[in-house]
Amino acid sequence: MRKYLPLLIVILALAARVVPGPRVVDDAYITFRYARNLIEGQGLVYNPGERVLGTTTPLFSLIMAGVGVISGEDASYPWAALLVSAAADSLTCLLLLRLGWKAGFNHAGTAAAVIWALHPYAVTFAIGGMETSLFVFLLTAAGTAHMEQRRVPAALCASLAMITRPDAAILLVFLVIDRLWGILRRKETGPAFPEWAALILPAAGWYGFAWIYYGWPLPHSITAKMAAYRLDEYASFIRLLQHYSQPFMGNKLTGPAGVGIGLVLFPVLTLIGARPFLKKLPAAWPLVIYPWIYLAAYAIPNPLIFRWYLTPPLPLYILVLLVGIERIIRGAPFMAPYPRRQQWAALILMFALPLVSVMSEWVPAHDHGNRTPCPDMAWTKLEDLYERAADVVLRNYRPGDVLAAGDVGVLGWKTRAPILDLVGLNSPVTGNYYPLPAEQYVINYAVPAELILDEKPAYVVILEVYGRKTLLQDERFMAQYRLVEKIDTDFYGSDGLLVYEVRR
Repeated sequence: MRKYLPLLIVILALAARVVPGPRVVDDAYITFRYARNLIEGQGLVYNPGERVLGTTTPLFSLIMAGVGVISGEDASYPWAALLVSAAADSLTCLLLLRLGWKAGFNHAGTAAAVIWALHPYAVTFAIGGMETSLFVFLLTAAGTAHMEQRRVPAALCASLAMITRPDAAILLVFLVIDRLWGILRRKETGPAFPEWAALILPAAGWYGFAWIYYGWPLPHSITAKMAAYRLDEYASFIRLLQHYSQPFMGNKLTGPAGVGIGLVLFPVLTLIGARPFLKKLPAAWPLVIYPWIYLAAYAIPNPLIFRWYLTPPLPLYILVLLVGIERIIRGAPFMAPYPRRQQWAALILMFALPLVSVMSEWVPAHDHGNRTPCPDMAWTKLEDLYERAADVVLRNYRPGDVLAAGDVGVLGWKTRAPILDLVGLNSPVTGNYYPLPAEQYVINYAVPAELILDEKPAYVVILEVYGRKTLLQDERFMAQYRLVEKIDTDFYGSDGLLVYEVRR
């Protein structure tokens, strides 16, 4: 059975993504539009003629562009993204299996791999068209290769991770520290040319190109999001704590009590698991501390935590806490002399209970999109509403009309219109209008009225709650624009999705 276990886990991971099929989230369409513009000769840009690096994932954009070149006009970007992510998640599962087995905790490695194959936070964004799965794989691969002193693969994966998302630096800086420590104190050999080349060439090639092409190497979206969104103090920290308290999810089973218990239980299990794990694999310490450094790196600046930001720390967090459970099972006086009891305890505590919790967050079929089993959190109702709004815009659309929106993925992809990004990810001019006074926010985001009045887009598509205390109270806007359609929805407490057209 052990011989075929890796293959069975890969099949499970692939099936858990292919069966649901694509359920693409809005942000993924931004990546798809960058890729489409590139292969159509417009450059790696969101709006043709505007050199702005709004995507945080250039590598994934380039991969999607490669798919487009190979597949031509019939390219299905949602399926291409899903298959790339499914492959990446399968490899991550194998790495978790490898780490657990190398540490001498076979049950923990196997359980972590099986759980990650089915985990909603892995599956949702793999089928959602995001780069998350590729990012998680590259980080895990870099850390694993570093631990095994496979220098060139470690350097290459680290470099590619930095091109996938810049927050890869959260882990990579500690891999570099351990590499230097190994040279200085453990008398390891220094980097040879292949290691230097694998580390420097991909990252330097991309960031050098970005500096020349865009005028700055880092994604504009990083600063745009910090300026546009307004959060309560400690909001990110609280959200992350809630997330870390339920690594196997299961809120439907445990309710609020599960959060309180998990806040204590799972960090303690991680501490219990870290010591024997690192005793066997001392160079894996960057992987062990990564979830906690990740928490601090996001909690301190207090950005808006999008759901896919919660995925990267989970697989390593889950692995180490499962090692903690296996260590307790082995060391308990009433377990140690009885191997059969240990097997049953591992089966229940490390496989059955976590999997029941994880699978409680799946549904046989959603009431929208593909009618196939999928995680409950893989909803795309808002994206469906934006598709309807795009159809409304296209009724009277004229070439060159600019469309302004806060959520630009579906709208930009379907209409192909020049987009005024009201958050500012792809439109630097937006940053001049933020931050807004606190009283103008109903939720964590609001549209600046002056931005619309100054830029004069032909269409404005927003959730009502985005403009309730700004745009929709401005008499100048109401005089210049007419409401074309109100699409019923109460997302984020909104009174509809509104489509406005300039009075021509």
